[in-house]
Amino acid sequence: MTVLAEQSCLEVVPSGSPTSATADPAPVEALLPVVGGTTTVPLVDGTQRVYANLDYAASAPALQAVADRVTEVLPLYASVHRGAGYLSQVSTALYESARQTIARFVDARDDDVAVITRNTTDSLNLLAGVVPAGGRVLVLDLEHHANLLPWVRTSDRHAHRTTILPIAATVALTLESLAAELAANPYALVTVSGASNVTGEALPVERVVEIAHAAGARVAVDGAQLVPHRGFSLARTGADYVAFSGHKTYAPFGAGALVGRRDWLDTGTPYLAGGGAVRDVRTDRTVWQPAPARHEAGSPNVVGAIALAEACDALAALPTGALTEHESALRSRLVAGLEQVPGVQVVRIWPDSDEPVGVVTFTVADHNPGLVAAYLAAEHGIGVRDGRFCAHPLLSRLGASEGAIRASVGVGTPSEAVDRLVAALHAYVTDGPRSRYEVVDGCWAVVDDTRPLIEVHGLDHLAATAAAACGPALD
Repeated sequence: MTVLAEQSCLEVVPSGSPTSATADPAPVEALLPVVGGTTTVPLVDGTQRVYANLDYAASAPALQAVADRVTEVLPLYASVHRGAGYLSQVSTALYESARQTIARFVDARDDDVAVITRNTTDSLNLLAGVVPAGGRVLVLDLEHHANLLPWVRTSDRHAHRTTILPIAATVALTLESLAAELAANPYALVTVSGASNVTGEALPVERVVEIAHAAGARVAVDGAQLVPHRGFSLARTGADYVAFSGHKTYAPFGAGALVGRRDWLDTGTPYLAGGGAVRDVRTDRTVWQPAPARHEAGSPNVVGAIALAEACDALAALPTGALTEHESALRSRLVAGLEQVPGVQVVRIWPDSDEPVGVVTFTVADHNPGLVAAYLAAEHGIGVRDGRFCAHPLLSRLGASEGAIRASVGVGTPSEAVDRLVAALHAYVTDGPRSRYEVVDGCWAVVDDTRPLIEVHGLDHLAATAAAACGPALD
């Protein structure tokens, strides 16, 4: 593995020019109904509020249409591909139809193939295992760990060489650096984020593809944050692969997808060794299937694939531009509001990036992000993310190595949730928390928290395990 020397020093910069918040902006309603959109949660003052879910970038709620579809097909569920029974044939047809829908959603070309995986991480690990031996991989240092660690690991285990290219101070300079590296050294693959899970920004995919293809390299896109929020087209961009997750695409039933060029997937090392991936097995040799079966050993997640396909259809059915318009309105409203809160700084990677998706990361000067997140949850019923968002190198480059706070929106987000966050932050920096907080096993928690647990099976031991389950404070 090669890590190229840094070419610039980035800073935490304002999100565009300072903008005065609109005095009375028009409310924005949810674009599509989601499961849990009206769920209430208890606050430390004894009241309850509808949960303001501003953590879509981690896991989005299920669309109501997806939940309804799952309920519809569960009675039809059976084994697939090798069953003679009627329901096995029905399930097989539903599964393969879902594959076609998922491929169509990202505008796959006629000769592309869609492999059903668990999530984006799974997809990119699969792709890392089929890069031809000796092929070099180029990745930027802004990536989510899912699009960084697989290439580092294969660089260690296989005959691949992975180079980590530092981003530059602007999009234009980063593209120049990318072009220079590709001109200087041969690469098989360039892998890039379609939208940062930290700031929502990205390099223009079409330009990256143009540069990479001119140098003889393929392009893989980590579409985890892009596909659910803007849509994506393999045919239009010319990208060779795209990976995305159901749990970020309003279908949290355990399925994701890798869609793209067939040749590497047809001949590369099978991702899992097992039934379904083979044509014939004898004691002295194995004949593997081509893709997609080659990489789908074992019983596939039929229900998850159908759920993801339903989400794809629901998003595709929205009027042209509706998804972008909805998120842009919410993001602009959020950024404008945050810029009016004393001590709050919105994080940006580049001053010249265009049209980020609905992900906004910010810091509160002299305040621990974990404490702020705990306060927002306990006293205002707001769910945000704090930490380093599985993008540690990027957070370090942005001067937030101790972590930050991330708010993210989606099709189920109304403007009330955004407005509540801004108002809660104003109250925090002006008056401070009303409750006392302490760090327990690395996570901030309310001292003597009296909030009752929701009455649902499986939560009776939550009080004893919640701190351990929250994980390291800087993840």
